[in-house]
Amino acid sequence: MASELLESLGIELVWFDSLGAKCACIAVGSEMGKLVIDPGAAEMQPSYPLSSEMKRVLRKRAIERIEYVSRDAKIVIITHYHYDHHVLPTDNDLTSWRNLYAGKMLYIKNPNKYINESQWNRARQFLQQLLELCGDDLGRHLEEPYEHSFPDPVDTLEHALSKSFGDYDKRRKELLEKGRNWFKNLVELWGRGPWIREGIELPSCGSRIEWCDGKTLELGSVRVKIFEPWFHGVEYDRTGWVTPILIEVRNRRVFYTSDLMGPIIEDYAYRIADLRPEIVIADGPPTYLFPYMFNRINLQRAIDNAIYIIENAVPKLVIYDHHLLREKRWRERFAPVFECAKRVGVTLLTAAEVLGQKPLIDTITSS
Repeated sequence: MASELLESLGIELVWFDSLGAKCACIAVGSEMGKLVIDPGAAEMQPSYPLSSEMKRVLRKRAIERIEYVSRDAKIVIITHYHYDHHVLPTDNDLTSWRNLYAGKMLYIKNPNKYINESQWNRARQFLQQLLELCGDDLGRHLEEPYEHSFPDPVDTLEHALSKSFGDYDKRRKELLEKGRNWFKNLVELWGRGPWIREGIELPSCGSRIEWCDGKTLELGSVRVKIFEPWFHGVEYDRTGWVTPILIEVRNRRVFYTSDLMGPIIEDYAYRIADLRPEIVIADGPPTYLFPYMFNRINLQRAIDNAIYIIENAVPKLVIYDHHLLREKRWRERFAPVFECAKRVGVTLLTAAEVLGQKPLIDTITSS
């Protein structure tokens, strides 16, 4: 069973969108203590077929669950600064911010580079609140940028750039050019600063803050490799970058995508497949944005890439959730992936199904 497989690796699905609030939080057990990844939750978007009151209730339940699981955690990882991946310390739904952030090593996305302007500001808001609660001030930890060269990550996407999309190629070329200009503007922001100094000690809270990008954590028999930033969606995605994670437990591998939206980018799918993970915990494409903010080409890319991972890595279990579980037609739009998983013999489930429940979106649209 899927739940038994996860349990054998010490992986716990804390909360995901299939349970009714935006979230992709997992916990990992190790001899050196529990690790929690992306302790955040947000209310579902206006188009989700529930009342505003019920959306608030489910978000509060998600926060309560995350807080409960995090109380005895030793390490917290935040892959990026969207509120469904981190909770602000002053959030009204928290019983105590200490349950999430006190007495822990905090490995968080580097707030100084490969980050969009919105998350640049959100990271500083998060850290300012946390430091104030610990009797400190962010202003004491600012410095001039010590890097001024930031390579364009799209230049390394060999497979994505060489792929032809027929009639869409002209439009894609225009979008890539606009994206390059957007990236250049961000480079100016990163180079101007100020930057936040890494390695902030908070002795009154028993915490320390490190950047997670590119780090590897050795936790006894558990090894956690946090990747350098990958795009949150398509090339030059305006939502910025995330840091996916590979968890190795006694040489058995679990890949957590964070927010790759599929993945949409071919190079990311090929890298994931090359790792041969036993379990893939993936966020899936944002079909709830289709077709106005998420076009047919990129939906097909996400489907093709999911199929590539299944056929080439042949994991025992794939959990597709998060963005994918925000609208009622998700199974229909993702049908080719389900068909591929069945043909190859790969178990493909939502987080709710692993936990023995029916995805909430299926329940409320079938009643």
